[in-house]
Amino acid sequence: MRDNIILIGMPGAGKSTIGVILAKVLGKDFIDVDLVIQKEEGRLLSQIIEENGTEGFLKVEERVNRGLNPKNAVIATGGSVVYGHLAMEHLEKIGTVMYLKLSYETVISRLRDIRGRGVVLREGQTLKELYEERVVLYEKYAHVIVEEDGFTVEETLEKTLQALDLLIE
Repeated sequence: MRDNIILIGMPGAGKSTIGVILAKVLGKDFIDVDLVIQKEEGRLLSQIIEENGTEGFLKVEERVNRGLNPKNAVIATGGSVVYGHLAMEHLEKIGTVMYLKLSYETVISRLRDIRGRGVVLREGQTLKELYEERVVLYEKYAHVIVEEDGFTVEETLEKTLQALDLLIE
């Protein structure tokens, strides 16, 4: 198994929540790419999107993800990371990509302030359209898929650890 674990999935999938606990349990560092982007840019994600536009934000996100080279870390990516082909190629090389999969209904129930969270929606695009577009990309890049629907954080963590154990064997 590769040293790093990269978590991908829709906003609200719990990438940061699961990531922190997973890092603690496995004795790894934790990197939240959204926070790295905000620190490097000196702005909130929502401000970057507002000031640079969707495409501008995606370029920043791809640059930051391509620049990551940690050793022994759990990396929680932003939901739109899969739009950056070069970033995803890089992440696939440096770690095991795990897709935390949710149904559309569960995503809706978990998301409150979609704009405030810095979710990348194109002009006129619905959340349903965004979901359907991204699921294909998440599945394309994932080495492992962890189904989350109906599971608590603890149960999702357990399923994630079981999936990692299967990779090691």
